[in-house]
Amino acid sequence: MTQGTVHATQALKEKHSARKMKNIPAALPVLLSLLSGCAMVGPDYQTPAPVSSDGWFQLGAGREVAHAGSAGDLSQWWRAFNDPLLSELVEQSLRSSPDIRSAQARLRESRARRAVAAAGLYPELTASADARRSKSSEETGGGTARNTFSAGFDASWELDVFGGTRRSIEAANADLESSEAGLYDTRVSLAAEVALNYIELRTFQMRLKIARDNLASQAETLQLTEWRAQAGLVGSQDVEQARANYEQTRAQIPSLERSFAEAEHRLSILLGRLPGSLYGQLEPPASLPSAPASVAVGIPADTLRQRPDVRSAERRLAAETARVGAAEAARYPSFSLSGSIGLEALTFSALGSGGAGTYSLLAGIGAPIFNAGRLRAQVEIQDAVREQAQIDYERAMLTALDDVENALVALARSREREQALAIAAESARNAALLARNQYSAGLIDFQSVLDTERSVLSIEDSLASTRADGISALIRLYKALGGGWTPPENQSRRGGVSPGTSDGKEAT
Repeated sequence: MTQGTVHATQALKEKHSARKMKNIPAALPVLLSLLSGCAMVGPDYQTPAPVSSDGWFQLGAGREVAHAGSAGDLSQWWRAFNDPLLSELVEQSLRSSPDIRSAQARLRESRARRAVAAAGLYPELTASADARRSKSSEETGGGTARNTFSAGFDASWELDVFGGTRRSIEAANADLESSEAGLYDTRVSLAAEVALNYIELRTFQMRLKIARDNLASQAETLQLTEWRAQAGLVGSQDVEQARANYEQTRAQIPSLERSFAEAEHRLSILLGRLPGSLYGQLEPPASLPSAPASVAVGIPADTLRQRPDVRSAERRLAAETARVGAAEAARYPSFSLSGSIGLEALTFSALGSGGAGTYSLLAGIGAPIFNAGRLRAQVEIQDAVREQAQIDYERAMLTALDDVENALVALARSREREQALAIAAESARNAALLARNQYSAGLIDFQSVLDTERSVLSIEDSLASTRADGISALIRLYKALGGGWTPPENQSRRGGVSPGTSDGKEAT
């Protein structure tokens, strides 16, 4: 064969190789479309059936405080109390609370994990370049030295024939949606906690005022008994009883002041601020916020759609169901493609020559033959995890309904108790005034005065606590209804709960 023939044959080989390399990228979309039609192993997720109840059991008992109309927009329920400071504190906490920042960080983590899972569908491409100088042994290779230069790209791709990677992406999407719902659930809980602590703080202020007012009244009674004792109308026993009653009431004030300070500290921490930083805003006494006379609670299905903790549990169930398929896919054969294309020459300047090109292609298949049942056990483990997630979801639904029922009955009964105590407090104050006047006139003994004064303090303190309990019950009802966040309008709502988006798009 002549030298010209050799060069012509080599040129044809290089041209044929280049044509094959050029056809490889063009074939990728075709291969991708074929793979996208492959069936995925494992169970397909089915949204659980919705709750069947169409009404609240306690609504009849609490019909004076709630009704079954549409719950409406509960995203800013705290504004219904008409307390600007309460609204300001809640909104500050939703911007700066450590709980919110932590939930946001978990959401970023879930988004990154979804990106990691999605990357498994695509080939992995790496670039490399190296320069090498080597010398052979004089005994075996003549002791010659030479340089080698190379540069190129390596690609590897594991084909998702049985859907293991796609199941992992499905699970990652569901995890992301669960984290989004977790962020919303943090908002719901945080708004309620801020409001409850604010009500508790205002309650301690009211109880302090009641104790101080009663202390002033008891001081007058003590002075009255001292005057009567000095006049010889009563003995020293009345004076000592009056002083004991006065000091007992005075002893309650430091305890209430401590509780007020602790409530302020908790509120500051919820806002992500130093304890004591809110004292200037909260120290001036203020009355409890005004509560709406009636609340629309909707139906149980509305609550399950609104509650982000239920949404989060449903998405966790979807994620664990998808992971069953990913575990099942590991029992099937795996297919992989790898290849490289590059340049190789003995001198750096020769890398640009037509004959420096190199390439390689490799297709591989691997199948599990014997693993002592490990892969089958992995599927069984994941199916058990999926069953646990399903039980957690059912528990979340029952807890949501239980929260509403408890809040309804607490709200109704606290208002009944408040009405009775308000009448009792008015009667006790009148009785105390009459008893003091009659004692001054010498018509009754001091024990009657003592009993009525103690009754006034006890009933007024109970009335303040009961009013706070009623407002707290209403706050818990708003929380139980899932108030405190705005549901994304573009999310579908299937089976009584919103499963979130299925394509993994980020919620706004």
